[in-house]
Amino acid sequence: MLRIAIPLALAELGWMFMSVVDTIMVGGLRNSAVAIGAASVGSALYYVFAIFGTGLMSGLDTLVSQAFGAGRRPDGWRSLGSGLLLAALAAPVLCAAVLLSIPGLAALGVNPEVRVEAEKFVRVLVWSLPFLLFYSVFRRYLQGLHDVRPVTFALITANLVNVAGNWVLIYGHLGIPAMGVPGSALSTVIARFYLMVVLFIAVALRDPDALRNMRADFTRLKELFRLGLPAAVTIALEVGVFNTSSAVIGKLAPVSLAAHTITLNAAAVSYMVPLGIGSAAAVIVGRATGAGDPAGARRAGWTATGIGVVWALIAATAFVFFSGPITRVYTQDAGVARVAATLFVIAALFQVCDGLQTITTGALRGRGDTTTAMVWNLVCYWGIGFPIGCWLCFSFGWGAAGIWTGLCLALILIGIGLTARWHNLTKLAETT
Repeated sequence: MLRIAIPLALAELGWMFMSVVDTIMVGGLRNSAVAIGAASVGSALYYVFAIFGTGLMSGLDTLVSQAFGAGRRPDGWRSLGSGLLLAALAAPVLCAAVLLSIPGLAALGVNPEVRVEAEKFVRVLVWSLPFLLFYSVFRRYLQGLHDVRPVTFALITANLVNVAGNWVLIYGHLGIPAMGVPGSALSTVIARFYLMVVLFIAVALRDPDALRNMRADFTRLKELFRLGLPAAVTIALEVGVFNTSSAVIGKLAPVSLAAHTITLNAAAVSYMVPLGIGSAAAVIVGRATGAGDPAGARRAGWTATGIGVVWALIAATAFVFFSGPITRVYTQDAGVARVAATLFVIAALFQVCDGLQTITTGALRGRGDTTTAMVWNLVCYWGIGFPIGCWLCFSFGWGAAGIWTGLCLALILIGIGLTARWHNLTKLAETT
């Protein structure tokens, strides 16, 4: 589990650090609160659709890992070809959805100064979406092969590409005019194109037969969609509730939005580790399931869960004791630091349950169950947590802390519910 989980966790951290670096580097612009807020709101709008798209590809975790677990290589190649076709079909639809959603920022009442910069940011960033989807297909195929080192290499080096691009494009170097916040988005587009190319080369080197023999067919495409759609909705519900929270907090003062953005970035960095562990759980559980080993699948899921809890306790401790230094990486604004200190305490409270829900979602996906997590996310985030958060924010005057309290409650409920589902499902499978 660690052999696969550690590189995938590093890859997820590399993915997240692109956004963190973007936020830090635009924070060096003259009006840092507006720049940070614009990058946050723009990313919030974009990632609802981008994460939905990558979630559509998550059925590859189930099909590829189970195929190789059962020794059916041609079936894995068939899934690869169908995944690339699904990405090609989904990309233009999702790009159009991002662009058509831009006017929604005004409808949500986002601060006008922040909104203008956020719109510029999104109109550039949207061009990275097709590259992101093809990268996701190649990545999940390599995960199914248990060859995850290229994924880590790609993300780490892509961050170097992104840092260099930000330095050149945001501030204007090497003879290129300064672009400000949109320059950060263009740098991300370049970095994601690089990611796609690197993983294409990795698949060609690791399994050249796959590219020569892959094929797409309607039956496999439909199966991928059946597995991927609930997973995509699950991810979109989770990312969407946090990003909608960013838009709602954008109605408050820029200081609150900046503090929310910094805390959310830190929580998202922490989340990347259980997300990587969950991906490892999906492919190892999938392999064991394909090989007809329910006891091995159950053991893999609980092993991943134990690793995730250890990480969550470390992250919660860091949030409580180091919120000040983390905030100062982004800004020296004392008002932002005061609000962020409260939000970091709330983020610490939900770390364990956030890890549980993320890893058990991956383990359930390895068994082919992508629906349970969707239902729990829908009910707990949107039916319970977000309404309570808005109530506390506006009716009780808690501000950003009210939104975060509601989200904390939702994560606790989801973590408990999905862990119980994994226990009952795998106990029954092992018994029968």
